[in-house]
Amino acid sequence: MRERFAPSPTGFLHLGHAFSVLTAWDSAQANKGEFLLRIEDIDKTRSRLEFEQSIYDDLAWLGLSWPHPVMRQSERMDQYRLALNILICHGLCYPCLCTRHDIADALSAPQEGGTSQYGPDGLVYPGTCRHREFAGTGRIHAIRLDMWKAIAFLGGEQAVNRLTWMETGENFETRYSLNAQALQNDCGDVVLARRDIGTSYHLSVVVDDAAQNITNVTRGQDMQNATQIHRLLQSLLGLPTPVYRHHRLIRDEHGKRLAKRDDARAIRQFRINGATPSDIRHMVGL
Repeated sequence: MRERFAPSPTGFLHLGHAFSVLTAWDSAQANKGEFLLRIEDIDKTRSRLEFEQSIYDDLAWLGLSWPHPVMRQSERMDQYRLALNILICHGLCYPCLCTRHDIADALSAPQEGGTSQYGPDGLVYPGTCRHREFAGTGRIHAIRLDMWKAIAFLGGEQAVNRLTWMETGENFETRYSLNAQALQNDCGDVVLARRDIGTSYHLSVVVDDAAQNITNVTRGQDMQNATQIHRLLQSLLGLPTPVYRHHRLIRDEHGKRLAKRDDARAIRQFRINGATPSDIRHMVGL
């Protein structure tokens, strides 16, 4: 078993991160497995070295350890470009010139029915640029996966519907199957690379999990809908599929899930105020 924790250094870790990383750590320890840390710092405009250092400090304080050197996504852009080029060469991608404002306007137009469908990435892209070719394209905002072509490439809807993954929890184990219609309608043509980043979370996470031989992925319920996209990309790129565990979210007193702007619930702040690692475990219900 190989578990991993893959935070982004765009803020201080909070109690929600503590619950996730401790759940992954405990699982690895219970199964005599290995725990790995990965720094997902592809968002160069928001990532900060001080936040990265705080990640190391917080996790060490919680009693965790991991192999070195730590994988950092900013050092792996060549690997993401290689995976992206494979998909482009198969004719499964197209350049997108739309901004977020363009997408919102297109989805609110009368011919689109006046309704907006939300998926794992927000508004489901209406396919405005699906006809575009890479040659002679103007200012590209993103490169998107043509979901219909991806499904056809894998053998069509029936073949895709036979692709599965395992989901586990405290007292259950369930096998899920992809749904080709849901991929097209509820996910749409997802972004695989952005102009300002060069990759996307969906692409980088499947490439990195394969590179680190991750067998078990532990993350929050808010990421569960993205798993279908990751399972599809794994099949398109010939990558292995881990077992997934999507745990409950830690919420504030108003029922809202925690975010990095919740500095009062930052692990760092609890450390400074004299809390112990056992206190953190108690706070998150472990």
